[in-house]
Amino acid sequence: MRDVVVAGGGPVGLATALHAHRAGLTVVVREPRAGTIDKACGEGLMPGAVAELASLGVHPHGRALEGIHYLAADGSGDGATARFAAGPGRGVRRTVLHEALATAVADAGIPVEQRPVTDVRDAGDHVLVDGEAARYLLAADGLHSPVRRLVGLDVPAKDTSRRRFGQRLHVAQAPWSSYVEVHWSRRAEAYVTPVDDDLVGVAVLADAGARFDDLLADFPVLADRLTGPRTKVMGAGPLRQRARARAAGRVLLVGDAAGYVDALTGEGIALGLAQARAAVACVCAERPDLYSRRARRLSLRHELLTHALLSATAVPVVRRGLVPAATRLPGVFGAAVNQLARPAGGAA
Repeated sequence: MRDVVVAGGGPVGLATALHAHRAGLTVVVREPRAGTIDKACGEGLMPGAVAELASLGVHPHGRALEGIHYLAADGSGDGATARFAAGPGRGVRRTVLHEALATAVADAGIPVEQRPVTDVRDAGDHVLVDGEAARYLLAADGLHSPVRRLVGLDVPAKDTSRRRFGQRLHVAQAPWSSYVEVHWSRRAEAYVTPVDDDLVGVAVLADAGARFDDLLADFPVLADRLTGPRTKVMGAGPLRQRARARAAGRVLLVGDAAGYVDALTGEGIALGLAQARAAVACVCAERPDLYSRRARRLSLRHELLTHALLSATAVPVVRRGLVPAATRLPGVFGAAVNQLARPAGGAA
């Protein structure tokens, strides 16, 4: 009987497997998709995520990020700039991040089985995963987590809930900034992240139903600056996902599978990596009952700030005034950014 089955072979699932292996646990990863996995995301790693990856010996190639720069869609004003106080972040292509973690998993001799988790049963002192016994199942299988549904922790979205989606492409040109630029229009945010010496990622967040090209037209200054060849658009969403709890017996939900608010503040990978570390610590201590509290503490500042910003910017007058307000109050803006950017606390 293995100690741990990890459902999901994305960055958070692979990091979970590495933590388990380092702790001396026997672990297998179950991931139905073959090869390098891509996903629509902003591709900016906060300093906390860079630190979490470094603790696993993973140093993906990318571009150093000095901080966050908010800009109005029409290019008016200088915008608001917040420098990361905890050291640089890193712009990393999602495929590069996955390959770096997959290499570390392969080097560690951790098996990755190309099949999904389709059945989960609680057996008291262990769990049956498709009929195979394991002490624990750690589910890092994404926004639309099948495991979350299988164990009854999924909360269906209400028809009245705001449904936001992310879309991303890459532009082959040299970056013009060492900051993540966040451009604000009346209905969307555009994130521009340098991910290599000759490549820029552009991700747009907006409510359901809008095409990438239509949204990009809201940002004329940015659109004019994007001069290189473009890749195809990838999409993800709806972003808002809820879980009744982050654990059910010996099944622990990690990363986006444990619930997600929005990509507005860009901390998803950092939070998922910290939760991976916490989940394995609870497994090693034979205290899965502690995980929900620890995961909530890790995510609390992220969820509070994301909820507050998402709710406030749903009001048109607040949305229009956000960049000017951040520009006038650089200390407040910088403090908010660095609350999200700083490395997560320990798992205790």
